[in-house]
Amino acid sequence: MSDIEYFYSAHSSFAYLGSARLMEIAETTDSRIIHRPINLNRVVDATGPGWSGDRTAARRDYFFGRDKLHWSEFRRVPIIDYRPTHHDADMTLANGMVIAGLHRDINMDRMAHAMLEAHWRDDADLADRITLTALGLAVGLDPEPLLDSALSPETRAAYEANIEEAISRSVFGSPTYFVDGDMFYGQDRLDLVERAVAKPFTGTWPPAD
Repeated sequence: MSDIEYFYSAHSSFAYLGSARLMEIAETTDSRIIHRPINLNRVVDATGPGWSGDRTAARRDYFFGRDKLHWSEFRRVPIIDYRPTHHDADMTLANGMVIAGLHRDINMDRMAHAMLEAHWRDDADLADRITLTALGLAVGLDPEPLLDSALSPETRAAYEANIEEAISRSVFGSPTYFVDGDMFYGQDRLDLVERAVAKPFTGTWPPAD
């Protein structure tokens, strides 16, 4: 089976809505999730429609309000019905914690899910070390070494590499998945991801010149 590359940020609402389903797909297909945490604002500024504040109020209300609640009900994933209190906090520590765990060959699937869930279900501050420590302990990790390394030069370099790779591969939002180089944007494409793991789609991405 194929690996599933997973570009996302620890505070992404739609990454959260698809997180449990993604892990289910990985488990049932015996696939590995390759975590690529990114600075979402930088990536979207480079490849996407720009900062969400540039969109009309109606469009923001639909995509980040009504559509979010549609998917919450459909996937039976509880979610707060307001913008998290600390949503604009710096996600470098949280994203770096995931990367630090990967550098130690730790499976970070449950930790990544716990971060997303805490932010969007419990209104948690993912820039807070105490919060991240508690989340790590809850999923059976030793969080202190990961947090101590989350802002290290090695981790920051890997984080920057993820961002640059996302931009170079035309990632324009979170979550974005790749299966054998084929790109699937948005958690609503997870059924296509599951199919691609079992049987690749015809054609290639990016398209040939």
